[in-house]
Amino acid sequence: MITIKTDREIDGIRRAGAVLAGVHVGLRDIIKPGISSWEIEEFTRQYINDHHAHASEMGFEGYQYATCVSVNDEVAHAEPRKDLILHDGDIVAVDMCVDKDGYISDSCWNYAVGDISPEAQKLMDVTKKALYLGIDQAVVGNRIGDIGHAIQQYTEVENGYGDVRELIGHGIQPTMHEAPNVPHYGKPGHGLRLKAGMTITIEPMITTGTWEITAKEDPKTNWEYYVTADGSLCAQYEHTIAITDDGPKILTSQDPEFDAKYL
Repeated sequence: MITIKTDREIDGIRRAGAVLAGVHVGLRDIIKPGISSWEIEEFTRQYINDHHAHASEMGFEGYQYATCVSVNDEVAHAEPRKDLILHDGDIVAVDMCVDKDGYISDSCWNYAVGDISPEAQKLMDVTKKALYLGIDQAVVGNRIGDIGHAIQQYTEVENGYGDVRELIGHGIQPTMHEAPNVPHYGKPGHGLRLKAGMTITIEPMITTGTWEITAKEDPKTNWEYYVTADGSLCAQYEHTIAITDDGPKILTSQDPEFDAKYL
């Protein structure tokens, strides 16, 4: 069931999103060569706790951490690890959900570790732009397929990248994962029609190679996560947004000046 949110509920999600965005802003100074992905987890937990919020992913379907930290060819759901040391040239995606006062936000951001290759930088740039092209389509009267088509056209057709199919965006609130599904590929004019008051995530996962992914199991914890099928790099960016009569509103913005048209 898709729930239509009131202005008050959207403001609640925005407050949760402000905490989440604060984590991502802080990680800009934390992520550098030589740290472990576990240090990202520690910073995130402390920041969320200090702001009287809760890391929604902790305890969800047995997951034990506040973050998913995916490096290079890792696509999603990777655990933070004490023995995974970040090196110069890596790219890392940090995904998290924050619950504040019963309202939930969800956002992933990609970070460069030290000096990265032009190939990696282009992937990050294209993936981030794809997110905003998808957001541009999230207007009342459009359909879910319009969002996915804009992302797929830019990433696969115009840039020759892989647009992951298996993992998609979703509705959000009152739980982390609600209807509707929001694929990052599709046909314009197809799918559910968007209405004011819907809250969704848009979170393209884009690779330098194939769009296909494969499951991998951590031998220490038996936790399953995803990597690219061909070992190519993957980047991801994600915002939680509200569909409104005044256009899409980003509820997890880290940069008010950059996102001014969506606030």
